[in-house]
Amino acid sequence: MTDMQRGRFITLEGAEGVGKSTLLPVVRDLLQSQGIDVVSTREPGGTPLGEQLREVLLGTQEPMVAKAEMLLMFASRAQHIETVIEPALAMGKWVLCDRFTDASYAYQGAGRQLGARRVSVIEDWVQEGLQPDLTLLLDASRETSVARTRRRRAVDRIESEGDEFFARVKQGYLAQASADPERVRIIDANPALEDVTAAMAAVVSDRIEQWSIVLEGC
Repeated sequence: MTDMQRGRFITLEGAEGVGKSTLLPVVRDLLQSQGIDVVSTREPGGTPLGEQLREVLLGTQEPMVAKAEMLLMFASRAQHIETVIEPALAMGKWVLCDRFTDASYAYQGAGRQLGARRVSVIEDWVQEGLQPDLTLLLDASRETSVARTRRRRAVDRIESEGDEFFARVKQGYLAQASADPERVRIIDANPALEDVTAAMAAVVSDRIEQWSIVLEGC
């Protein structure tokens, strides 16, 4: 890869407890084993300002209205894109991110019932066409997600929402996958970690090969 070649943007998505934080280093290591320079980051967060906003979003005890939640998510994202994601991609680095805008469609658009249109309007303004090249959507049953979340630590403000909220979140994610199946690849996150890892690695390896063929043909 030369400095003139724009990097690739890969995101991991899914509700709480599906294993994103555990599996993101697996994807990072796979990419690095191919000689790829990887920037690993997360949302909300990824910048000093973003991490402060993350604390507000997840840790505040004050009830937060849905519109405020969505705007804070995109405020963090705007800072993240302009100071971390876009500069890295322009330098030819690959960016690997724990959640991006698909999460806003799932959590605020569907979960908070603000609707996909509102998310889309802010997305167009903030991202100016930026989209992930590949999104790995880890999909697990609610029972699996709850068991894993409670096993690792205390739940935050969003994780403490009820089953109806997370049912809407799941449908929001699946709607994103249905609308863009080439970009959003669903990974069954219910099996044991090694099985999920193998399935995810197969998808990533296949996509790397496809991108390599495209580059060779240029």
